[in-house]
Amino acid sequence: MHLDHSFGFILNHAGRRMTQLLGSRFQPYDMTTEQWVVLHRLAYEDGITQKLLAIRAEKDQTNITRILDQLERKGMIERRANEQDRRSFLTFITDQGKAMNDILTPIEQEVIASLLSSLSEEQASLLKSLLIQITQEANARIKEVEETQ
Repeated sequence: MHLDHSFGFILNHAGRRMTQLLGSRFQPYDMTTEQWVVLHRLAYEDGITQKLLAIRAEKDQTNITRILDQLERKGMIERRANEQDRRSFLTFITDQGKAMNDILTPIEQEVIASLLSSLSEEQASLLKSLLIQITQEANARIKEVEETQ
């Protein structure tokens, strides 16, 4: 099978193109999609540890540290010592970060809506359900592999 016809390639290609489009729309705000994902997570789960934030945002520790450093320099987040565990920090979104998230979230929703505009509501709903199912199946397979290592 040619790579261009591989399901995995098509799925990844669609995701990369969506991220590229979103990134171009976020560029005037000096934000990347990676930064927005972390900021958006904090908008809903403020004051969590960097480790938990990395899990929620699906980033490794090196990348989450880099992204948080960037967001902190921009005044979007702040890190405070964790009083329950002095080895870790809690991460908080600032008012400036909340304002930025309020600007970028509708842009993300608009981009997704435009990409799904050629699908019926039923097709879009089915696509979402199938992608969730594939993700859950992949998570189960990853867990199986991790348990055997």
